[in-house]
Amino acid sequence: MANLKELRSRITSVSSTMQITSAMKMVSAAKLNKAQQAITAMRPYADKLTELLQSLSASLEGDSSSVYAEQREVNKVLVVAIASNRGLAGAFNSNIIKAVKGLYENEYAGKQIDFVTIGKKVNDVVSKTHTVVANKSEVYDDLTFANVGTIAEELMQMFTNGAYDRIVVVYNKFRNAASQDVTIEQFLPIVPIEGATASNVDYIFEPTKEEIVEQLIPKSLKTQLYKAIRDSFASEHGARMTAMHKATDNATELRDSLKLSYNKARQAAITNEILEIVGGAEALNS
Repeated sequence: MANLKELRSRITSVSSTMQITSAMKMVSAAKLNKAQQAITAMRPYADKLTELLQSLSASLEGDSSSVYAEQREVNKVLVVAIASNRGLAGAFNSNIIKAVKGLYENEYAGKQIDFVTIGKKVNDVVSKTHTVVANKSEVYDDLTFANVGTIAEELMQMFTNGAYDRIVVVYNKFRNAASQDVTIEQFLPIVPIEGATASNVDYIFEPTKEEIVEQLIPKSLKTQLYKAIRDSFASEHGARMTAMHKATDNATELRDSLKLSYNKARQAAITNEILEIVGGAEALNS
């Protein structure tokens, strides 16, 4: 059994750790509340806009002006990997890294695959094995639609100028504080609604289709990327809050166990001292 001094030191250390994890949990809970409100508010708009975008893409099938819907033979792929700048969030970052590895080892094996990274954690891993054409981790310093829109414009330009045949986004989709779903979405070319054609898409275009392509589609793509980053941002804080909650519970359990061991050791030490005193008194009397 460990001595009393060692046990006291371990109890102090575990208690300090418990205070840190508890504080981190409360900070993440506060940030999660704000991030969750943001993604919940924008998701219906973003989903409907994406649906409209897909329907519009179907109606423009065969139209040369639909540069964002152009289907090509896939030889060059750009993956936008969205993670976080910090750790201590459970499996949040490792799940994204696993999904990314699955893409270049399985689905796009043998293809040229490059990356745009958003988050230092995924950038540190991917940059060791693949080309990172851009690291946009600083977007978290000021997460606004305008800043994300600039990234989306760069992605659209890479696709339209033929640098890449397909662009996919990998991120954690927020479900609740304790659960996130790793999601892989095709960003470009636009995926039309299955079964939709120009004849059964019930839209009246005003102004012309060409003007809608020029204005609505870029805005929709910016919104799609912004939603993905917002989803990931909320998922990060949810994952960190859950991880810190579990860490606090484990630290509490360990501290209580150490205190029990300390009390047992202290009682044993007191008992030994009493026995030594009694034994010494008997020896004097004899």
